[in-house]
Amino acid sequence: MSRFWSPFVKDLVPYVPGEQPKLSRLVKLNTNENPYGPSPQALAAMQAVLNDDLRLYPDPNADRLKQAVAAFHGMRPDQVFVGNGSDEVLAHVFYGFFKNDRTLLFPDISYSFYPVYCGLYGIPHETVPLDEAFRIRVEDYARPNGGIILANPNAPTGCLLGLADVERLLQGSPDSVVVVDEAYVDFGGESAVALVDRYPNLLVTQTLSKSRSLAGLRVGLAVGHPDLIEALERVKNSFNSYPLDRLALAGASAAFEDVAYFEKTCQAVIDSRTALTAELEALGFEVLPSAANFVFARHPQRDAGELAAALREQGVIVRHFRQPRIAQFLRITIGTPEQNAALVEALQGIL
Repeated sequence: MSRFWSPFVKDLVPYVPGEQPKLSRLVKLNTNENPYGPSPQALAAMQAVLNDDLRLYPDPNADRLKQAVAAFHGMRPDQVFVGNGSDEVLAHVFYGFFKNDRTLLFPDISYSFYPVYCGLYGIPHETVPLDEAFRIRVEDYARPNGGIILANPNAPTGCLLGLADVERLLQGSPDSVVVVDEAYVDFGGESAVALVDRYPNLLVTQTLSKSRSLAGLRVGLAVGHPDLIEALERVKNSFNSYPLDRLALAGASAAFEDVAYFEKTCQAVIDSRTALTAELEALGFEVLPSAANFVFARHPQRDAGELAAALREQGVIVRHFRQPRIAQFLRITIGTPEQNAALVEALQGIL
């Protein structure tokens, strides 16, 4: 701790990202990256802007990208906000909508950045327990609140809340902003963007890191009522007017425009998830129903931490969370068929 720190810094509990190991030849199934590369059209678009124009600032309004996102979702550009990864978008969301005197609600097992933002901005919050099957109970949120945020499909469980239940959640909190964080929705869920025109308090956030294989590019977005989008623009332009560079704008726009590649790779991940789930269950694992590009699994006879360590010795890295209720689970990213086979082979040897 330094005497130069601002007083609040010493009390912050930062988010801890998944490990990015430096070693090569590892089967890396710990951070939910897509096993398939970005759209060839996205790569070509980025290569095309590697020219002298990089001396110029990018478009601060990201008009082409907003138009591409709006066209994909059947919305208008003024209903779209974009930022430097969904984490930055969420940071603006927390500051723009949840920094009030009322209590923000989110699940007790969810994306661990949510309490970090609350600590950073001094937002009062309460975690709402998932049920015994690790699912959200909509009725638990039907009470006065200063906002609701949930990841859907949830992370790290992968469990999906159906669109009808999302709508019930919105109907139960008409005076608060409800944020549905859809980082993984393209792998098996139905997007709540379909509800945006009916609920002015709904904001849907998404990322290009997962289903569009652009985790290294850092592009995120939000879709909602223009009034909500305007609030995010005001926060963004008070923080960083140019959050997306020329490469990111070109690549992200092309990725949204290449629908065929997006659908092909998503389906490949879904097919691999189905196959891996069956293989894990055959080895005695309990696997939660997943609509994401990962599975959440535990073995009734083996300690999850010991399994993760043993897998690492075999060159396979998965994510182990030590928090209460889920300390015996492993979160396993869906890899290529070859990566999944290496995982299963390693588990067979360990078990």
